[in-house]
This record gives sequence, structure tokens and C-alpha cells, in this order.
Amino acid sequence: MDRITRGLTAGAAGTTALNMVTYLDMAVRGRPASSTPEKSVEKLADVVGFALGEGEEAENRKAGLGPMLGFGTGLGAGLLYGLLAGRRRFPRLAGTAVLTGLAMAGSTAPMTVLGLTDPREWSASDWASDVVPHLAYGAVAALVYEALG
Repeated sequence: MDRITRGLTAGAAGTTALNMVTYLDMAVRGRPASSTPEKSVEKLADVVGFALGEGEEAENRKAGLGPMLGFGTGLGAGLLYGLLAGRRRFPRLAGTAVLTGLAMAGSTAPMTVLGLTDPREWSASDWASDVVPHLAYGAVAALVYEALG
């Protein structure tokens, strides 16, 4: 299996783990879903001149496209890891750290650039809500990448 396929597969598995941990956190703490994916879609649509529509139609598009940004980030981080790692075997902890960092940077950096969030202002709870699911992503993605090698 080539490194691109391994990376995409690992990214898909990691994304599934991230989503599961996020939804479990929402259920346990009774917290709402983050609105930043939908806000990101709205901001990106404005930047590129894409009309989302009006009212419910626009809200439905944002609700559908918001999670797609997350899937793109997860697959992209796995793909990038596959390209960087190639056939080399990294210790699982190192792979987890790199994949966690790639996924966090891939999701937080664009939202920061768009002015939707500022990690310097996050509370401990905000950081936990971000780091824990991304750690799950990194751990599962690293495990799957290694297993496919």
C-alpha cells in the first residue's frame, strides 16, 4: 500500500475517532456543538464570493459544509503525514504527536486567520475540548498508519 493511501486511510480513521470523542464529550458534559465550522464556511464563502443562499437554505449549506471542513482537515493531515513519513517507521508516540499537531494546526490556524478564534484567549476547558479529540485523532491515525505498513 503506498504512503498516500496509507495516509488517507489513517486520516479517515483518525477523523472517526476525533468525531466519536467530540460527540461523547458533548453527551457527557451536555455541551452544544461548536459553531466555528459553520462560521468558517460563512467566512470562506464571503472570501471566495460563493453565495450560500438565504435563510434556511444558507443555514443548511453551512451545516453540511462545516463538517466537510473537518473531514478535509483529517484526511489532509493524514495525507501530509504519509508524504512526510513515507516508508519510515516512527515510534508510535512520535507519530501520534505529529499527527495531533497537524490536525490541530489544520483546524485552528485557518479559523485564527479568518478571525473566528484566538487560542491565546481559550480557557482550560476550551483547550481540553480541542486537545483531547485531536489526541484521539493522532493516536488512532498513527496506529492505523503503522498497521498498514
